[in-house]
Amino acid sequence: MKWLRLQNPDVIASPGLVIDPDRVEHNIQSMIALVGGPDHVTRLRPHVKTYKMPEVVRMQLAAGIRKFKAATIAELKMVADAGAGDVLLAYQPVGPSLDRLADLIAQFPNTDFAALTDNLDSAEKIALRVGNDSRPFRLFIDIDCGMHRTGIALGPEMQRLRDWIQSQSAVQFAGLHVYDGHIHDASLEDRRRKSGEVIEAIKKYDSQYPVPTVIGGGSPTFGCWAAETAWQCSPGTTLLWDVGYGQSHPELDFEIAAALLTRVISKPSTNMICLDLGYKSVASEMPLERRVTLPDIPDAQLVGQSEEHLVVQTSATAKFSVGDSLLAFPRHICPTVALHAYATVIRDGKATGETWQVTARDRY
Repeated sequence: MKWLRLQNPDVIASPGLVIDPDRVEHNIQSMIALVGGPDHVTRLRPHVKTYKMPEVVRMQLAAGIRKFKAATIAELKMVADAGAGDVLLAYQPVGPSLDRLADLIAQFPNTDFAALTDNLDSAEKIALRVGNDSRPFRLFIDIDCGMHRTGIALGPEMQRLRDWIQSQSAVQFAGLHVYDGHIHDASLEDRRRKSGEVIEAIKKYDSQYPVPTVIGGGSPTFGCWAAETAWQCSPGTTLLWDVGYGQSHPELDFEIAAALLTRVISKPSTNMICLDLGYKSVASEMPLERRVTLPDIPDAQLVGQSEEHLVVQTSATAKFSVGDSLLAFPRHICPTVALHAYATVIRDGKATGETWQVTARDRY
């Protein structure tokens, strides 16, 4: 981890999220470079689900990025509040979310909203609730390209959905959304091959039935979509990056921009320390042994975690006293950020006293 050692950790409560804006800025510039430089910045539609902070949206706006993607109603509102003009809800709105979406459309008339759909019944409900003849609501068809989570496969059923949308005056067929989240191989060659198969299928369809816009890829395949197409790319984790992607995809020029400050709260035995880093503070969907990296404890073995505690086995127990602080790096930063109310801003290795609220950590 190429992080400076924190000069004043005592001013940060633990467990606490910290963020380095200089590294965020580096990542923004790297995203722009990957799509061909500032002249091609319109190709970017970054996902905001990783950081959920309006300051990061505003940093991207300052860099010329105008389009965004969100996963929740709260994220939609955050992006619109920050002044963005175009945001896609990359989630098919159902139930009360349709009412909240309608409220946001009315509240932010200068922001163009869009959403995904993958079936006719949902498209009809969206059109009925948020459709507008004078300003048609944009619908992207969500394509299942192999993840089998959401979406509809290319074929006759998908074409019927497109035809219906195009027949309506209250909604507009905006294009295809193609998320290949199942492709995250460590091998760049494998990622290129697998994403290439998806790209070729979409190109073939586009050649037969031209599509206004294609939004493709995620963070692991961002470089592939950026190099092989002229379409919009929507990476998300690239803004903060993390240990998981950093280790798996070292060819991507992104820096880890967020970490966790934790403290030793007990020394239960001669080869154990306990940190205040339970699974209420760091994402716990990964296997315990890979959940978080502790650079100051090279031989750390994570042997137990509960709501507020992380037990670490190490031969260096004598090096630590109760109350000592350490930096921890989550393997998966996206769900980790959502566990914290705010991030403490770090500049040149020093906590500045400034905090950024994680305003979109709630869903609505």
